[in-house]
Amino acid sequence: MRWVAALVAFGLLTGCASAPLPGAPGTSAPAAAPGAGVDAKRLRPLPGTPTPTLPVTVRSDDGRDVTVTDVSRIVPLSGGLSELVFSLGLGRNVVAKDRATTFQEADGLPSVSGTGHDIATEGVFSVRPTVILAQEDTGPPEVLAQLKSSGIPVVVINAAWNLGDVAPRMTKVAAALGVAGAGKDLLARTAAEIKAAQSRVPAGAVKPKVAFLYLRGTAGVYLLGGKGSGADSLIEAAGAVDVGSSLGKGTFTPITSEAMITARPDVLLVMGGGLRSVGGIDGLVGIAGIAQTPAGEQKRVIEVEDGVLLNFGPRTAQVLDLLVDRIHRR
Repeated sequence: MRWVAALVAFGLLTGCASAPLPGAPGTSAPAAAPGAGVDAKRLRPLPGTPTPTLPVTVRSDDGRDVTVTDVSRIVPLSGGLSELVFSLGLGRNVVAKDRATTFQEADGLPSVSGTGHDIATEGVFSVRPTVILAQEDTGPPEVLAQLKSSGIPVVVINAAWNLGDVAPRMTKVAAALGVAGAGKDLLARTAAEIKAAQSRVPAGAVKPKVAFLYLRGTAGVYLLGGKGSGADSLIEAAGAVDVGSSLGKGTFTPITSEAMITARPDVLLVMGGGLRSVGGIDGLVGIAGIAQTPAGEQKRVIEVEDGVLLNFGPRTAQVLDLLVDRIHRR
């Protein structure tokens, strides 16, 4: 069900703390070597700061035409939207973040998240935004309605659930901020990196079976991702078979011993926060049925930090490159 997928998106909690990385804030970090993994704490913004061409009127994904005249104080209401704004080179204009914004460049910004991942209206208004970027699942609904009626331009951007959503989402955010040219540059870079990652899929190899598990051990949540989870798109693009989809499962269903033993996944894909919540790999293989799978027996687990895996933004190529490397490694 889509609401469970939305739970995954809102479950992108802050990862464990890490030491500061080299380089001044706002500078573009170098591209990682193939198979190097994902830098969960650092972005690679485009070089320089683009000059917005304003005013601009865009079609918000909720069907409204929204005119943006000032992008000096931007509030993106999701981690993925924040990542896009910073990657476009407009990070200095961002004045607040939500709890799912976990990368280093946003450290020090005030949070507008209230209880859990709900957005606090007062927090948003307190930073005097000139434009707000939201998603259709920004909640609670009454808060999004209040923001829209405030007179501040609110552009709603569809959430991303697969690789095909990367381009329209990136293009829409760039257009809404008056930096369409930077959007084209970022999209070209991202598309080239995704293509390069996919080119490393071994030709003619038997496709390994990968099970995406959404785990929140402290809440007793153990789910198997299926068609539409978001991870299915990445797994298939990495030259593998998504176990949940092959079983005919919906977006997310409870993990059962029968399903796992029948599917016999070769690799398990998990979010970092979820893996930590069940006590690491040893705790993971203690979940019903997992120890009886090839992946459980060999402890073949791919961990990607929560704030990166399903963002479908500028770091998607890094995620895909990691999956290609780890799925096909023997």
